[in-house]
Amino acid sequence: MNPYDTAGILLTLAAAFAYLNYRFLKLPSAIGIMLLSLLATLALIVYGQFSPATVAWAERFVENIEFDETLLNVMLSYLLFAGALHVNLGDLAQQRLVIGILATVGVCVSTILVGTATYFMLGWFGVEGVSYIYCLLFGALISPTDPVAVLGILKDVGAPKSLETKICGESLFNDGVGVVVFIALLGVAKGDMEASFMPIATLFVVEAVGGIALGIFLGAIGFFLLRRIDSYPVEILITLAMVTGGYSLAMQLHTSGPLAMVVAGLMIGNHGRTLAMSPRTEQHLDTFWELVDEILNALLFLLIGLEVLALEFDVTYLLLGLLAIPMVLMMRMIAASIPVMLLRRKREFSPRVIRILTWGGLRGGISVALVLSLEPGLARDVFLTMTYLIVIFSIGVQGLTLKYLIRPIADSQAENES
Repeated sequence: MNPYDTAGILLTLAAAFAYLNYRFLKLPSAIGIMLLSLLATLALIVYGQFSPATVAWAERFVENIEFDETLLNVMLSYLLFAGALHVNLGDLAQQRLVIGILATVGVCVSTILVGTATYFMLGWFGVEGVSYIYCLLFGALISPTDPVAVLGILKDVGAPKSLETKICGESLFNDGVGVVVFIALLGVAKGDMEASFMPIATLFVVEAVGGIALGIFLGAIGFFLLRRIDSYPVEILITLAMVTGGYSLAMQLHTSGPLAMVVAGLMIGNHGRTLAMSPRTEQHLDTFWELVDEILNALLFLLIGLEVLALEFDVTYLLLGLLAIPMVLMMRMIAASIPVMLLRRKREFSPRVIRILTWGGLRGGISVALVLSLEPGLARDVFLTMTYLIVIFSIGVQGLTLKYLIRPIADSQAENES
């Protein structure tokens, strides 16, 4: 099937599910599309008992999409830039210590804890042949949180700005950090890198620091160009080129494309917005990138629902996935507690902040894409099932119930202000 036909089918499905969700379910768009996609896929699997050829065609269709390549090399750059575009740099600076610890130390701690717990769980269930380093890979791919589904919920319930900034800022940056940790561990697992401090530290510096530096460079060039013209079609085209060309350049330089896009988005969304754009350009730029964000999110969560066709329906794998849900939440709570415990004497935190950071740390497409990038084999099969169940629970349950944790805080804040 050619790319045009594939895009046509995906956009048609996304539009249909978005309409049904808006018309009947009235859930947050990303969550509603994913759940409808999941239900449709499960119905297709049941129907496949009577028409195996239909399911076989659907499986080939999903395999040809190459979810990991599509997300990591195409969609992620636009999603991260669009997300960073609306984050206030001043608010982010105020929460920089919390966000920095969560996105670095938190990811590393979570990777080790989840990887170690997974290694023992596999042993208890008699799943042999998966080494400890591959369990750490699972920890690395499941630790980054996804900002997409949770941001709309935070805004709808009027979450405190500091809390919204913590969750949003961490999610934007820990995607990049998580990918760097994953790449380092994958290099060790394949034997391409020594399991020692210097090679891993060098890779981290090149990827992370290089990505941030590239993002500053791209943002500076974009700001320079935007400031000298006042034509919103050209200015939108410049930002589009920044993301597309900049992400491609990051891949060629072997630096972190996700971190580069976040930093570039922050610069254009803050300094560029206030110093280089007319009100008309700002309005059109926001509208354009919000539309890009909505369309890509619809496609992303549609694909997450469709990826159930790639699962191995092994009872042991399913049980491991179900047990992994509370295990990952527990490790997330430990990782989220670190900055709160370290900084509690110096600053004030919102009530229930650890619980909200734990429950609001949703896993999404980045985890599915990373696990699909592993070579076919036992580790990939078991980790794909575990990852998929965690992501579905995370988005479908945590995403829909987070508001009940946040709303009392928002209501209390509103009463104090009145």
